[in-house]
Amino acid sequence: MTLVLMIDKTFIRNHINIIRKEKKMIEYFANNMWQAWAIVAVLGLVLELSSGDFFIICFAFGAVGAAIVSPFTNIYIQLLVFCVVTALSIFFVRPFALKYLHKGEDNRASNGDALIGLTGFVSEEIPVGGYGRVNVGGDDWKAVSNSQQPISKGTKVRVTARESIIITVEQV
Repeated sequence: MTLVLMIDKTFIRNHINIIRKEKKMIEYFANNMWQAWAIVAVLGLVLELSSGDFFIICFAFGAVGAAIVSPFTNIYIQLLVFCVVTALSIFFVRPFALKYLHKGEDNRASNGDALIGLTGFVSEEIPVGGYGRVNVGGDDWKAVSNSQQPISKGTKVRVTARESIIITVEQV
């Protein structure tokens, strides 16, 4: 009976210590939530660099707002500030940024579509009805000619179309 009580007391003490440590950890995170919001803001900025649509940056703005109020409020108010600032950014900052930072670029070509109209050089002869290779802007593309004549290696060509990973070229 004494052994059982000793085991129970030890068991209880260990669990109380674990609970105290968890409570300290939760208190630490609650007191330093600005760090988590700062990480979210930096991640939002980094992700925005890859998209350029001024959408993800709105979430970064919301995270900055939440980071500012985090030392003074609880997590619920921080989440509310994050949501409100993000929504305001989406509806007010994003249209302003798109209007002034993307002037005259309503139909911006991206990825492979940006190749159309560029010139390059044939790196592997393009036979009639067959495929060759063309170097455009440092990238080597599989290419087909839109003319009924073969295009020899080293010839300057212009990209006229793109279908998946195959570009159509014409001799310049």
